[in-house]
Amino acid sequence: MAVSRQRRRETIDALRAGTVPRRGLDLLAVGMDRFTLAVDGELESVRAGSGVLKAIRGEYGSGKTFFGRWLQERAKRNGFAVAEVQISETETPLHRLETVYRRLMERLSTADQEQGAFRSIVDAWFFSLEEDLLQANGGQQLNETDLLDRTNELMEKRLASITKMAPAFAATLRAYRSALAEGQIEEAEALLSWLAGQPNVSATAKRRAGIKGNVDHFGALSFLQGLLVLLRDAGYAGLIVVLDEVETLQRVRGDVREKGLNALRQLIDEVYGGRFPGLYLLVTGTPAFFDGPQGIQRLPPLAQRLHVEFGPEDRFDNPRAVQIRLRNLNIDGLTEVGRKVRDLVAEGSHAEDRIRTLADDAFLKKLAVAMVGKLGGKVGIAPRLYLKRLVGDILDRIEQFPDFDPQKHFELTVAGAELSFEERSAASVDEIHLEL
Repeated sequence: MAVSRQRRRETIDALRAGTVPRRGLDLLAVGMDRFTLAVDGELESVRAGSGVLKAIRGEYGSGKTFFGRWLQERAKRNGFAVAEVQISETETPLHRLETVYRRLMERLSTADQEQGAFRSIVDAWFFSLEEDLLQANGGQQLNETDLLDRTNELMEKRLASITKMAPAFAATLRAYRSALAEGQIEEAEALLSWLAGQPNVSATAKRRAGIKGNVDHFGALSFLQGLLVLLRDAGYAGLIVVLDEVETLQRVRGDVREKGLNALRQLIDEVYGGRFPGLYLLVTGTPAFFDGPQGIQRLPPLAQRLHVEFGPEDRFDNPRAVQIRLRNLNIDGLTEVGRKVRDLVAEGSHAEDRIRTLADDAFLKKLAVAMVGKLGGKVGIAPRLYLKRLVGDILDRIEQFPDFDPQKHFELTVAGAELSFEERSAASVDEIHLEL
């Protein structure tokens, strides 16, 4: 499969920095085939107007974030909009759904726009309304005033169900369009910002729409409904929302945890209840979050909704279940990922032959075994550091220095300062020197 230079560079740069790439996940995916049919079926269900909930469980390093981004990338290629929200105690607490909504809108992405796609979606929606009007008018052009008035009328009809619960949504869209027509660009931008949940919008812009205050907890859910209507009418297949690292709820104050769990239950019930047609909600967490005393087990109704009985052999897991588990890589799987990365770097490089020769499969496996051995034998902890070292310290140097040989000139050193909490706990040392 041909890979563009831009896509290759973005993927390699992310691995060099020790992070999960935002794009190009299909280039690195190992073991995802068992989920593909189920995921594609769920996406088609969402396209048809259903709401879907999926919970992903896995230990640190099992690929939860990778799975979420793999799903997003797959969905965008099929006409979906996507957004990933990292749940955190301070910046994005789950019980503050207005904050979750704001982060969602900030990270809204489509195949054509990587971040901040809300304005392009709104403009595409108005364009589709105008196209529908022109078609209904036999293709004859309308004057600007008639077009504006009739577009507003059609907008009100399309948003009728939302207007009953959140009249400010339609009012703000109407005010946004009129501000654009009058050339009041700053006011129009401010109104879109308010609609996206941003605070500190000017009073002048709010007066135009007849709105006050900021989007609150309950308004956020109604505005999410409005967004789904916009997406559908603008030609998108639906919306994927990934709530990543929900397990952070286990570390917050007791009352905050209870509120967060209840907010998650509310979201799940709304999805199952049909309030969000066209929404695919993906929640990720560790096994402790799903099974432990500080996670969803504290709220029995939530635990009941997400419960799945897992057997001793994960090869018989049902990928269609509401909760699925990810398996950690073994040494062979880790080596396979390394092979994919090596080939990605080598493809098109002036040093392709040297890269493939000096970083052959035997070397990649040797590196994987050495890294895992010093991280408590936990393969699931190793992928981030393994790929970071492989790209930044080995493949980059082979490509840049003709006389560099990793067998002679490379010593794998892992400094405590670069380790995550989980990696440091597994290593239990400040600095590790590994002999290859």
